[in-house]
Amino acid sequence: MKVRASQLIALGILAAIGGWMFTGDLVIGGQVDPNAKTIAQREEAEQAAIFRVRVQALQPQERPNLLAVRGRTAANTVVTVRAETGGIVQNRPVEKGQSVKIGDLLCVIDKGVRSTTLAQAQSTLTQAQEDYDANVRLVERGFATRTKLRGLRTALDAAKAAVASAEQEMGRTEIRATVNGIIREPMAEVGDNLSPGGVCVTKMDTDPMLFTGQVSERSIDQVKLGMGAQVQPISGSAMPGKISYISQIADASTRTFNVEIEVDNAAGTLRDGMTAEALVSLPSTNAYRISSSWLTLADDGQIGVRYVGDNNVVGFRPVSIIAEEAEFMWVTGMDAGMRVITLGQNFVAAGETVDPVSPEQMKQIEADRAATAANGTPNSANGEERS
Repeated sequence: MKVRASQLIALGILAAIGGWMFTGDLVIGGQVDPNAKTIAQREEAEQAAIFRVRVQALQPQERPNLLAVRGRTAANTVVTVRAETGGIVQNRPVEKGQSVKIGDLLCVIDKGVRSTTLAQAQSTLTQAQEDYDANVRLVERGFATRTKLRGLRTALDAAKAAVASAEQEMGRTEIRATVNGIIREPMAEVGDNLSPGGVCVTKMDTDPMLFTGQVSERSIDQVKLGMGAQVQPISGSAMPGKISYISQIADASTRTFNVEIEVDNAAGTLRDGMTAEALVSLPSTNAYRISSSWLTLADDGQIGVRYVGDNNVVGFRPVSIIAEEAEFMWVTGMDAGMRVITLGQNFVAAGETVDPVSPEQMKQIEADRAATAANGTPNSANGEERS
């Protein structure tokens, strides 16, 4: 087959172009540019470039330590007022929900034969007193012996005791409040026949009100008597209180400890049995406030952060999460001033050398890139940020 001259020329041009592309030499005016790099050289330079990561130096902060405890409100005391004597309930001047104070009348029991018994005892006492007084005068005149006077004295004392007993029994027919509180069920109705020990009314004392909740065994050692707390009922605003009781025995099923918080309830805002949450003020701690996106995992599954240490070498530091907020979390286990990688941490490994830049430096780099792109000139910034 005869090869044409035009075909030979085309093959020669293709070979020249291929050679130039392979070497990457740029010939200007017949001279090779000594500063020009081949494609292979440029790729090797890019691979050897140090990766840029964004870092932030962190300092510990004092964090208010609040322990959230969920529970409910409970009356400080619930007292069942019982009858000390039997009889028919003649009157009950209080109603359910009524507030009563010490000394208020709660129930009246029919006096029945108690009035007769008291009258008889008083009459006996009057007679015994007259007999004793008369014998005293006779003894003084020498007409009676002191032996008889001692017998009359004994009878007088017995009569006085009988009157006191009858008056005490009569007083038991009026049942009065011994503590302040609010009337609640169960309570007796008019006409009920109460036996000794029968329920007249039930009272609950809601001032102060108690908040009862459970604290886990992990946190119970931090809770102390007298610590301040804020009790937030489901239906109102938070109210201050203090811890008044800590159980020494854990619940067998939940392994939690019962805690009571005393809350001033003079205004009657809190009601018995309301769902509530208490925030207990524990001693503050020093911790680091970080974004959750800065966390990463080590090869063994430990959670922590990657940081830039001496000579810009990447390291990994495990951390412990002690609290979480909406956008941030509090951790411990870091050193003051540690440069934590906040962008690019998932694309570098421990032992790798990087180019760390601060958030301010990163903003300047991005501004320079934007200006360069607007001018249409190549970006000459060194390094690469991986995110």
